[in-house]
Amino acid sequence: MQIFVDADAFPAAIQKILFRAVERLKVPLIFVANGKSRIPSSEYISSVVVPAGPDVADDRIVELLQSGDLVITADIPLAYRVVEKGGYALDPRGKLHTGKNIKERLAMRDLMNELRGAGLITGGPPSFNAKDIQVFANQLDKFLTKHHKSRTG
Repeated sequence: MQIFVDADAFPAAIQKILFRAVERLKVPLIFVANGKSRIPSSEYISSVVVPAGPDVADDRIVELLQSGDLVITADIPLAYRVVEKGGYALDPRGKLHTGKNIKERLAMRDLMNELRGAGLITGGPPSFNAKDIQVFANQLDKFLTKHHKSRTG
């Protein structure tokens, strides 16, 4: 199992949680972005820089992804592509996207975009906070406990 991060809009507040988890479990972590990512020196943590452009980082993640891999992203269309390819997607706020829920979440995202476009809803999601960090940490730990052990033990 590998973990990919859609790093162009990745909250810095959860990076240390992720770094500690991959070091402890010795799981490869790859940051994919259209600019250089600030990552610690580690044999388990690396980055891939892609050219700027719409969906270039997403396309690279999907290209590298193997069944069972985890992608951390807030991008619902990318999460859909990941799940369709047999992977898992975890939102930085701790929502795990799976084959059971991704179509509903994609439909809701599309509906919200239409409502925003029509001016019926303004603004975006609430600011990232300490509760989001805790929910992410708990969901990451739960996911890794279940999926990492099934591959190693």
